[in-house]
Amino acid sequence: MKPFPGFPQRMRFTPLPNLFFSQLLPKIDDLAELKVTLHLFWMLYGKRGYPKFVTYGELLGDRVLMMSVGPEAALRSGLEGAVRRGTIIRLTLERDGKLEQLYFQNTEGDREARAKIERGEIELGALPLKEPFWESPETGEQLNIMTLYEENIGMLTPMIAEELKDAERLYPVSWIEDAFREAVSRNKRSWKYIEAILKRWSSEGKEHGAPGRDSKEDTEKYFKGRYGHLVKRRID
Repeated sequence: MKPFPGFPQRMRFTPLPNLFFSQLLPKIDDLAELKVTLHLFWMLYGKRGYPKFVTYGELLGDRVLMMSVGPEAALRSGLEGAVRRGTIIRLTLERDGKLEQLYFQNTEGDREARAKIERGEIELGALPLKEPFWESPETGEQLNIMTLYEENIGMLTPMIAEELKDAERLYPVSWIEDAFREAVSRNKRSWKYIEAILKRWSSEGKEHGAPGRDSKEDTEKYFKGRYGHLVKRRID
């Protein structure tokens, strides 16, 4: 086993409640439950907006979690253990004829948010899309977005790595592969370009819009902006 090289001087932290260490950790004897619980705390801390929750689809599609916890049965077992223990709370919704499970941290505010969702007082909108990380519709192989970036764009930076992790949690595997493929085919090798493609597909649907639309929209703003007269237009 290759030893861990150590923590860098500058890094992000995920806070954990003191009660987790004093009351919960001594009682957790199942490794899958512990891994799932810690990963949920990490994912929830990185969420923006209100209410904060993680869907089952996001968990199943999280490469880091699934490589750590193992098969889907272990994920389900870990979640059930955490729910029974009361560390996290669950809400099951029916949307478009399908059941989706949402997981919250078991706090007073999150319990109230779950109740409001159940009463219809909070409209969630579209839930995050995610496919199981080990199933790539194109290749059938495990997707490593970090490797895709390094092989097609260049060296990773800590900031870009965080954005790539967020993308893995938000978008289906096939979308990420296709977005990289489109960027490379048009020689637009930048994460911002790929991210723009993914955001457009998420808001408008993957089958809408012509390829390359993002590049036209992105460049047009420079010609029409305050300093547009200083930019030389080039026709591709």
